[in-house]
Amino acid sequence: MTLPAQNLLAEEASPYLQQHSGNPVHWRAWSPASLEEAKALDRPILLSVGYAACHWCHVMAHESFENDGVAAVMNRLFVNIKVDREERPDIDQIYMAALSSMGEQGGWPLTMFLTPDGKPFWGGTYFPREPRYGRPGFVQVMEAVDKAWREKRASLNQSADGLTTHVEARLAGSHARTVLDRATLAELAKGIDGMIDRDLGGLRGAPKFPNAPFMQTLWLSWLRDGNAAHRDDVLNSLEQMLRGGIYDHIGGGLSRYSTDAEWLVPHFEKMLYDNAQLLRFCNWAYAASGNELFRVRIEETIGWLLREMRVDGGAFAASLDADSDGEEGLFYTWNRDEIEAALGDDTALFFKHFTLSSPHGWEGKPVVHQTLSQQSQYVIHREEISALKAKLLAVREERVRPGLDAKTLIDWNGQMIAALAEAGRALARPDWIDAAAKAFAYISSGSRDGRLPH
Repeated sequence: MTLPAQNLLAEEASPYLQQHSGNPVHWRAWSPASLEEAKALDRPILLSVGYAACHWCHVMAHESFENDGVAAVMNRLFVNIKVDREERPDIDQIYMAALSSMGEQGGWPLTMFLTPDGKPFWGGTYFPREPRYGRPGFVQVMEAVDKAWREKRASLNQSADGLTTHVEARLAGSHARTVLDRATLAELAKGIDGMIDRDLGGLRGAPKFPNAPFMQTLWLSWLRDGNAAHRDDVLNSLEQMLRGGIYDHIGGGLSRYSTDAEWLVPHFEKMLYDNAQLLRFCNWAYAASGNELFRVRIEETIGWLLREMRVDGGAFAASLDADSDGEEGLFYTWNRDEIEAALGDDTALFFKHFTLSSPHGWEGKPVVHQTLSQQSQYVIHREEISALKAKLLAVREERVRPGLDAKTLIDWNGQMIAALAEAGRALARPDWIDAAAKAFAYISSGSRDGRLPH
């Protein structure tokens, strides 16, 4: 059985797959028919896994998947399958585990080469079209894989069998569930404690991720064992990231991660789950510390959520893209002339509370952030500054917007519903609780036989 020699993604539900429906690559979605085609043609599968808000996924798409010459090689040598990791986390987990088992660092886009029956034998992440960054060019990679497939198939099949067995064992879930007892929690917290950046917050080094599971472990360590140093590590990490460019100071909300050690320049995509976890941490931090910064950031982030992330029925979209008009961060960044044009005589007041920075290696417009003293003063004078931010937000709304991945993921919505409801209860905001209830009702209405679809 072979499918039509054309791109077959146009009718897929995933916005990420639809983004690739105009590629000259003969993409297929993951399906029994796609796997059967690989067996019928006796070709390896080229599996590409990504998601709609992924910056490097866009880079590889523009360089390679939109290129007629690269697509011709892909179409000649492979059955090409595209997967949205958010739509099919099960598939992503299997092949990311395979890449990790090869000793490679994971990430997206995930580029894996599989036997016709779906067993992985080699892969990587982003490959540039031409050799650079110390990486081989993508056509070079594909031709080498094809040569190995033709000349060393027995060896590749043997490697694929061994790797598949290893991955199956790794993902088998053979470890029995255990209670997170005090000793285990203390051991986990101690390990994380050794990685904390005491000056800048988060974990040492770059890039810097908010890393909610680690922060929650430290918070539980404080709640259960009274380790105040672990509480303070979380509070410091939150303060540091909330003043950095990873936080959207004009519109609210947190980007996925910072490319540097100072939380300054993010990849600008905003993910629903990151912001749900941010809201919960800020809510807990406000209750524990009384620091008004956390209340302010909760209000700003929920403002962004209700303004930009609600979809039909009251549930929440999965993510906002990093790129707009083909440039990363263009929607979110400002130069001084743009600030002055928008604010006029109030420009000096704005720069009393905010800073623009263009660190080494950043090619875009400057990133808005705050020093720690500016952040403290901003919390005190927030009402005075809100009108200026409203003007900038209005100007920003006229720009080309980043793409919205409007699919409703039940697990991510569950996190946000809990965060909204908790914040609404803690800060006496029934409107937030109503928004959580509306999203919950919409999602619950989709249940079938007592189960919710992913």
